[in-house]
Amino acid sequence: MATAPRNGLAGLLMSWVAGLSPATPAGAPMTREGAQRLVQSFVRPEGAMQSPGLNAEGFGGITMGGAQLYFEWHEDTKALECSALVYKFHEPPKPGVIDGFKAEEKEGTDSGGGTVDYEPENRGLYLSRTYTQVPDERAFAKDMKKLMKASLKWGHEVLDRVASRVFHPEELEKR
Repeated sequence: MATAPRNGLAGLLMSWVAGLSPATPAGAPMTREGAQRLVQSFVRPEGAMQSPGLNAEGFGGITMGGAQLYFEWHEDTKALECSALVYKFHEPPKPGVIDGFKAEEKEGTDSGGGTVDYEPENRGLYLSRTYTQVPDERAFAKDMKKLMKASLKWGHEVLDRVASRVFHPEELEKR
């Protein structure tokens, strides 16, 4: 996937042709418009040409390569939260499960730069990153791809490991 220059006259022209507003400079405080532009810059090259990036309520998302990535603008903290789904529980998780995932994070399991985030309202387990300053668009795209890749690994390998630790610790002791 080729990416267009994101600054200078060429970047401005490419943004205009793609229907995007000019990029907010990297390092600037995050604004809703900056978050909108950042999300659009990531989802549009992936085929979501008509995506607004974030909807009127400040939510957005994309499914790519089997990973589900969600975006949420937090007006109160002026932050863009980016969350890659690891697992969606059908019922509230059993005691120890979320702590097991947090232990994996603490032990250094690659989380793609994200942190373990359980959202009780939708029973989703995510790896999340929050931005309060605008990152470079290319760095953001790289961050999101790392986050999604890690979420897929966590949804398979780490999930199995945590389930073994929580539900079958006697089997681990035999090893």
